[in-house]
Amino acid sequence: MKAFAIYALVALAEIGGCFAFWAWLRLGRSPWWAGAGTLSLIAFALLLTRIDASVAGRAFAAYGGIYIIASIAWMRVVEGARPDRWDLIGGAVCLAGAAIILLGPRTA
Repeated sequence: MKAFAIYALVALAEIGGCFAFWAWLRLGRSPWWAGAGTLSLIAFALLLTRIDASVAGRAFAAYGGIYIIASIAWMRVVEGARPDRWDLIGGAVCLAGAAIILLGPRTA
């Protein structure tokens, strides 16, 4: 359960950082948004190293599903766009895949 809480923070940092660059470059916001985005992306990288996994690739792969769910939530909460059923079905499939990768039994 601790891993999912860390992954939630990782997703918030990554999506927030990427959105800050989006706001600067696509929405015409101040260049200061790029600075905030850079700090947020640094936090993303640091937080992702806190995942308890034997190899980095497994932590990154499991994060992919969490990222997709968080992106759909961001779209709804921050951008005000309602996800359609395909967004939700795809997100559920990705979240199931992340759970399998992260929680699957390991032999060694």
